[in-house]
Amino acid sequence: MIRLPRIDIKLPTRFISLRRRTTVIIIGLLLATLSAFYTWSVTADMKHEDEVAIEELRRAERNAVEMWEDILQSTNFGGHIIYSPELLNKLAEHTNVPLIIADERLNVWVTNLPMDIVGNSERLHREIMQMSETNKPISVISGPMRSTVFTIYYGTTDYTTLVSSAHSEALALFPYVQLIIIIIFAIFAYIAFSSTKQNEQNRVWVGLAKETAHQLGTPTSSLLGWIEYLRSQPVDQVAVEEMSKDLTHLLKIVDRFSKIGSETQLTSMNINEVVGDTVMYFRRRIPRNVTLDYNGLAIAPICAPINAALFEWVVENLLKNSLDALQGQGAIEVVVGENNDEVFVEVSDTGKGIAKSNWTRIFEPGFTTKTRGWGLGLSLSRRIIEEYHGGRIGVVRSEIGRGTTIRITLKRKAEDE
Repeated sequence: MIRLPRIDIKLPTRFISLRRRTTVIIIGLLLATLSAFYTWSVTADMKHEDEVAIEELRRAERNAVEMWEDILQSTNFGGHIIYSPELLNKLAEHTNVPLIIADERLNVWVTNLPMDIVGNSERLHREIMQMSETNKPISVISGPMRSTVFTIYYGTTDYTTLVSSAHSEALALFPYVQLIIIIIFAIFAYIAFSSTKQNEQNRVWVGLAKETAHQLGTPTSSLLGWIEYLRSQPVDQVAVEEMSKDLTHLLKIVDRFSKIGSETQLTSMNINEVVGDTVMYFRRRIPRNVTLDYNGLAIAPICAPINAALFEWVVENLLKNSLDALQGQGAIEVVVGENNDEVFVEVSDTGKGIAKSNWTRIFEPGFTTKTRGWGLGLSLSRRIIEEYHGGRIGVVRSEIGRGTTIRITLKRKAEDE
């Protein structure tokens, strides 16, 4: 029995840091939630105390108005009086409750309102209506022989109005404001956590790609030496040349992996030739019952700024997907073209097709309809085209059982280049 060596796996510092950041975010959300709950309970208590205070103020206001009702009922107000109207108005000035005492014709006898309101009949009438809506008026029979009906209109003190409106609303709204702040904090925390996690994953994949390229360097260099050796030997040189082409393709793959995560340099190149090289390589390696047509070698050169190694990778991924969709029988057509503003490359096949609901999903990492595969080819292709080349890639036509067409669109080569 072969015993495998024990491997101790230690988490890198960046993953420990990620765990700590997650813990800090969770603790922050918990503290914010506890703070909101405490504030809510305190606000509820303050609101209750506020309501009790307002009720006591209203009771005091009512008592003051009832005092005026007693005064009117105990005097011959308006005729032979015990207390003169001037004296009653002086008394009214020391009453905090806004007050108007008027007869049936709305003639004002006693009030503590400013003279600019009393002297303006329209404003006075509006004030009486407002007081009537706030508190129910009180009718008192007085005057000589108890023949005059006086009505007491009264409002609320400024402090009562202040507490019952603005102050209470502010207390009521404060917990909701704090809740909104907590939600905003949670959103920003989630975005920060997601971006941090995505950055960590990107660094892992970039490191893995560069390490793969580094590890492939030694065997590919050795294979180059063996190819040169075979060329000097009495063996089938056609086979040696095909082996050389496969090794050249392998070197391209190594170069692609080494470019992941690095700054991508774009150079204006002939799209016909770049796509054509990939098509020619596949033509010798596809099944006999599959045809691969390409129009690029029969038309005028079309140029666009690209990175040849990465762009060939995208075309190669599209051709591999088309071959998988054909399952050994059918046709693939590769078309290059241009218009006034853009250059495009289309890869069409007569394979099994893609459901319309999956036209966008096939470019998501991990999504695949194959029994084998990681679902990274088209995701990587979209990233190369959109992020590195500033172009677009997407399904333009597909029908179940009839095939699929995927188009790559790039910016056209500038005229002054």
